[in-house]
Amino acid sequence: MKDKDFIFGIHPVLEALEKETPIEHILIVTGSDRKPGIVEILEEARNKKLQIKRVPVEKIMRITRGNHQGVVAFIAPVHYYTVEDLVMDSFEKGLTPLFLILDNITDVRNFGAMARSCDAAGVTGIIIPETKSVSVTADAVRSSAGALLNVPVVKTKNMNGALKYLQQSGIRLFAASEKAVKLYSEADFNVPAGIILGSEEDGISVPILKIADEWIRIPMAGQVASLNVSVSAGIIIFEAVRQRGLGS
Repeated sequence: MKDKDFIFGIHPVLEALEKETPIEHILIVTGSDRKPGIVEILEEARNKKLQIKRVPVEKIMRITRGNHQGVVAFIAPVHYYTVEDLVMDSFEKGLTPLFLILDNITDVRNFGAMARSCDAAGVTGIIIPETKSVSVTADAVRSSAGALLNVPVVKTKNMNGALKYLQQSGIRLFAASEKAVKLYSEADFNVPAGIILGSEEDGISVPILKIADEWIRIPMAGQVASLNVSVSAGIIIFEAVRQRGLGS
């Protein structure tokens, strides 16, 4: 994130405070100290000795132009992980890794929605390319309702190399493609796995499709050609959760 990025709204700001997200300072609307949610934010901020500024609502409106709920937090740059660290950490803890790998995803709202599914499912991490892709920005954090503060994100300059590293580490790669024969429900997600999704417009790029171990698809019975990518992500991720018996 850039130095001037910010998040707004009671839930995202509280989430950021609770998750130890580096916050530079917080703005609240003058006279809102007793408002539910703001009370908790102020308490957390004081405990962390953060700078709090009370400002007119007009100033916050100029900054956010959205449903700010009377609070804005300015946050420091995000920390990205390496795929090597996440794989090693997962195996060292005796876990079965599950990655979400995004190719050509540029819509921040879809990214946020997918991050929420990943957070709920306990996904090991999200892998994105450095170019032609969404990033972990303040808008993305807001769209994810704070979930991106919980889910590790890898931003790689070499997606092909990252995918091959996953395979060398024993992680099977499943690419979601309408050209696939196998249904997503027929895939075995009990193994260490990476789920690859592409944009609704372009799908997964050919080089990445060629790297994938299996292609899978979601069956369609209606007239639409494809689902929203965040919906597809949720369906496949939670099939993996179901197969692994997590949360039962």
